[in-house]
Amino acid sequence: MEFLAQFLDFILHIDKHLETIISSYQTWTYLILFLIIFAETGFVVTPFLPGDSLLFAMGALIAGENTGLSIWIMLFILIIAAVTGNMLNYKLGSILGVAVFKPGNRILKLEYYNQSHMFFEKHGGKAIIFSRFLPIFRTIAPFVAGVAKMPFGRFSFFNIIGGVAWITSLLMAGYLLGQIPVVKKNFDIVIIVIAVVTFFPAIFAVVKSKFVKKKVTED
Repeated sequence: MEFLAQFLDFILHIDKHLETIISSYQTWTYLILFLIIFAETGFVVTPFLPGDSLLFAMGALIAGENTGLSIWIMLFILIIAAVTGNMLNYKLGSILGVAVFKPGNRILKLEYYNQSHMFFEKHGGKAIIFSRFLPIFRTIAPFVAGVAKMPFGRFSFFNIIGGVAWITSLLMAGYLLGQIPVVKKNFDIVIIVIAVVTFFPAIFAVVKSKFVKKKVTED
């Protein structure tokens, strides 16, 4: 429970925590954020790491012009993190397979895999792009692509497009909108809205899956 409380505090006050990181580590912040984005997209066991809110908050902080960081360097570094992270995840999927998802597992939930696989089957290669904007799915989708033996060249094409679109849209949204007075004044609320909007599809998919499973069992 303590970990959950600390995690929620980090998400809800992510701008304050990023300010602390920047003031403490300065240019090493580039590496720290690289590792966070790389881990969220590269390891199937870390779907809980913040992505969307972190990108928006980082863009907003850089726009404040007191960080000493460059929005263009940050953009380039995080795109590399997102693309290479997905490539690693794809490779892990092709090696480990679906066996890592087990019923009752609190992190690698079997329903996460099932929903991601259905999403992948429905949208094909475009699922790699769409999943970038959906927490949990963006961590599991490249793994599923690896399990399904999707051709690496085709995967890489959609991976690069999705990585560039995801990082650019959210980082630049924060950079362009984060310093607007009404956004800056209500930044915590904006972060909550981003979290709710992005997590809703994943939560809906899991609830729907359980409802369908229950209905099938009753029939």
